[in-house]
Amino acid sequence: MKKISAIIITYNEEKNIEKCLVSLQDIVDEIIVVDSISKDKTKEICLKYNAIFYERAFTDYSDQKNWAIKQTQYPIVLSIDADEVLSSDLRQSIVDAKNNWKYDAYYFKRLTNFCGRWVKHTGWYPDKQMRLWDKSVGEWDGKKIHEKVKLQEGTTISTLDGDLLHYSFYTIHQHIAQINKFSELKAEAMLEKGKKPNWVKIIFSPLSKFIRHYFIKKGFLDGFAGFVISINSAHSTFLKQVKFRQKYYERKNNMFL
Repeated sequence: MKKISAIIITYNEEKNIEKCLVSLQDIVDEIIVVDSISKDKTKEICLKYNAIFYERAFTDYSDQKNWAIKQTQYPIVLSIDADEVLSSDLRQSIVDAKNNWKYDAYYFKRLTNFCGRWVKHTGWYPDKQMRLWDKSVGEWDGKKIHEKVKLQEGTTISTLDGDLLHYSFYTIHQHIAQINKFSELKAEAMLEKGKKPNWVKIIFSPLSKFIRHYFIKKGFLDGFAGFVISINSAHSTFLKQVKFRQKYYERKNNMFL
């Protein structure tokens, strides 16, 4: 049987972390939490569930998660976010994988809850995430945003049955706040890559994003939630483009408007 170390990075997650920790019980062999110096009850809750708790100033997502991996003692890593929960079917699949480890790494299918509704279309499902792997063959890669697990060439991969339940947004306000934050990071990344502003993308990329999410990805089947997500996704694309344009011209000391 393989032994598993779970890693979680946190910051002010008292609302979510307990559900996450409960779902890990009897599945993993240790829980490593790396906290960015929370000001709520995150630490208290984590210690209640016997997590090994570290406090470390936040650098970036990949660095924080890779540092957490270095604190683990077992060969298999299960990386989970504080607002995620293992479903009962996924818990059983992980137990089966522990008892009969056939692959180097496993994807989880992530099912997201948006303002109380599970979103099964709109481009949000199955949203496969690499979350369980032999730490000798992979680590987190990427800096400011969209970190992902980078695996060595030749790594064998499969997907486990069951869903990783993602309690992402309790309110639309939270979604909009994240969009504002991430569009800023994406704009900065575009600037660093040396790209140039494009009026065509500013006008048509948001429209294309809405059509893709609402019609092609069948967002209409998720009801009003699918419509809101599709609109917000289009708005996110618009903000990314105009923020990038502003940063580009600020760097050139020219007028933005």
